[in-house]
Amino acid sequence: MALVIDKDLLGDVNEPNIEAINYAIKELKSRQKRLDMLSDYYNGKQEIEKHTFENANVGASNVMINHAKYISDMNVGFMTGNPIKYVADKGKNIDDILDIFKQIDIHKHDIELEKDLSVFGYGYELLYLKQTDPIIARDKLGNEKLTPNTALKIEVIDPRATIVVTDDTVEHEPLFAVFAQEKKNLSGETNGYSITIYMPQRTVEYRTKLGMEVTPTDPIVYDGENLFGAVPIIEYRNNEERQGDFEQLISLIDAYNLLQTDRISDKEAFVDALLVTFGFGLDNDKDDKQRLNRGVIEAPPREEGADIEWLTKSFDETQVNLLSQSIENDIHKISYVPNMNDEKFMGNVSGEAMKFKLFGLENLLSIKQRYFFDGLRRRLQLIQTIVNIKGANDDASGCKISLTANIPSNLSDVVNNIKNADGVIPRKYTYSWLPDVDSPQDVIDEMNEQDAETIKKSQEALRQQDPDRLELEESQDDSSEDNKEPQSDNNHSSRTRSI
Repeated sequence: MALVIDKDLLGDVNEPNIEAINYAIKELKSRQKRLDMLSDYYNGKQEIEKHTFENANVGASNVMINHAKYISDMNVGFMTGNPIKYVADKGKNIDDILDIFKQIDIHKHDIELEKDLSVFGYGYELLYLKQTDPIIARDKLGNEKLTPNTALKIEVIDPRATIVVTDDTVEHEPLFAVFAQEKKNLSGETNGYSITIYMPQRTVEYRTKLGMEVTPTDPIVYDGENLFGAVPIIEYRNNEERQGDFEQLISLIDAYNLLQTDRISDKEAFVDALLVTFGFGLDNDKDDKQRLNRGVIEAPPREEGADIEWLTKSFDETQVNLLSQSIENDIHKISYVPNMNDEKFMGNVSGEAMKFKLFGLENLLSIKQRYFFDGLRRRLQLIQTIVNIKGANDDASGCKISLTANIPSNLSDVVNNIKNADGVIPRKYTYSWLPDVDSPQDVIDEMNEQDAETIKKSQEALRQQDPDRLELEESQDDSSEDNKEPQSDNNHSSRTRSI
């Protein structure tokens, strides 16, 4: 998340301020514990691994059901399963920006970015220019001329290594960003850090020898111009609090894993019961142990008060199952992510009933989208700067951004709504209700082609059945067109006067 400071403390925002850089690095290091914990929970390294058993004879292993990964993966799929759509404002053009999106596979990039948002609560992407093969051109004399060429790239970068510093105004305009990359030698030992400072007009990279903090004696290994005209690292937020999708559920996740682990250990303890003898004892000699292992015990008669039974722990499976279901239901209720394996959810329900089941999820996604779009608009502005430097004339201001959540929908209900709205709402709008439709105008064009093809086939079929009649009708249509007289100007003027 961004660090807020007073802009006046920096002086020139394009000159590296060692004190401010180290202040940002210190804040970045303070966030490591929380971010590492969230990453571990997503990757399956959870608190249940530390659980120990009091009964040394029980060899059951810890059970980990990774609800954290389930919740994040489902949210990522719901949010970015369908590509984000961009439509230029009326009279404006963003074709060059869209071409760049195709070249870098922006859909895959958005999926990776949304994963960071879901796990950590915020994420970062870096925009940069990469040198490519030069453009070969010939002058008037036929001599080859090489022109340097660059390609715009966008990469998701680790929030545990990145921090953006903004001013303290209500707009929180980025002042600079820090990206700290650990360096290691061939023995795998830490060998200092690469600390890159991204400023509005300049990019500077320091190479430290020991820790993350920069000293005035650390060498500058890169110092170049930033053509974006703004800090090229963009921060995206998952919500206002910058919390991950499963962060508030960690106690429930731990409780569920502990219950399932104890459930398995109790089962094993139930099987590994104690044998109790009444009125006699078993010798520890070798013969008695061998007979016991074979299931044979020599005991006195019951008339003498002898008896044998197993001593087992009482185990109420029904109560344990109810508690397990209760915790799991709370996990799905608080996360707003439905249990897709629930028979009640996957039953044969109507589209309207499905909407109510997904109501909480749709509300969550609408909130996530609003914050996600803030970063996308900044991305459009930065890319616009670069494409226009290269000679384009794109204008992304007012660009419409839309995202169709990848959640189950009743297609028959959508089609019926489109039919019922035909003649009342323009088809350009109703066809946009269809899932996986990027351009409603393309659907309209295809429908027109389909109608024309249907009419053509009908005419061919009619010609085969009664060719004389069809030719007569076509000749009559042609003659009626020829006999139509253009309306005279006098008639037009008289009608105008009468109006």
